[in-house]
Amino acid sequence: MSHYAVNASVPKTLIRHLVGWMARNGQLDWNVRETLEDILRSQMTPELIPASEGKTVSAEDTVGPYELQDFNLYYLSRFGFRPSKVAFLAFHAWSRRGQGTWPSSIPEVERREYDLVVIKRWLGVFIQRFFQSSQFKRSALPNGPKVGSGGSLSPRGDWRAPSDATADAWLKELRSGVRSGQPSLPHRQLSQASGRHRRSARKCRGPSSRRCKAGGRASTSRRQCR
Repeated sequence: MSHYAVNASVPKTLIRHLVGWMARNGQLDWNVRETLEDILRSQMTPELIPASEGKTVSAEDTVGPYELQDFNLYYLSRFGFRPSKVAFLAFHAWSRRGQGTWPSSIPEVERREYDLVVIKRWLGVFIQRFFQSSQFKRSALPNGPKVGSGGSLSPRGDWRAPSDATADAWLKELRSGVRSGQPSLPHRQLSQASGRHRRSARKCRGPSSRRCKAGGRASTSRRQCR
């Protein structure tokens, strides 16, 4: 890490998918596969925080569900959508667990859904941490590869931001744009989003990805279009 940032554009959901793929593809012996499966069954914990009285601390209790936050990261960093639009897409992608097709690699117990209140709450946490609390760490990243089309945070490529930025403008837009009930978009933008979905629905492929029903863009953490 001191000389090369191997995970500058690899979100945690993609890492879990790759570990699971390695455990199932038959190229490794039994002991290695069992170790990888054990890693997948383990709870992800914050760095450098030891277990207290035999109980581990869940990182998702602090930063939010990884699949939801990686979804937010993709649409904010890849397209620059404002928070209310990201909430709109997240609501239609995650509000109904039984709608759409899940990859077979995701166990039944990990197929979760989120209502608008939860989506707005964790999107606010993401914005605060992403724009205001954590940029100083990304500004010091060494060189690293670009792996995916969205979420690449290398300061020498896709993402450039000041370390002393504030998240106030983004949080204000989230509060004003997502009040209660179902998040809404202006009529023109809603029509454009629907048109993109119709065009992209014909292209939805791949058992290893979830695609946003509203946007139709491929990502490891999104459900496939119906």
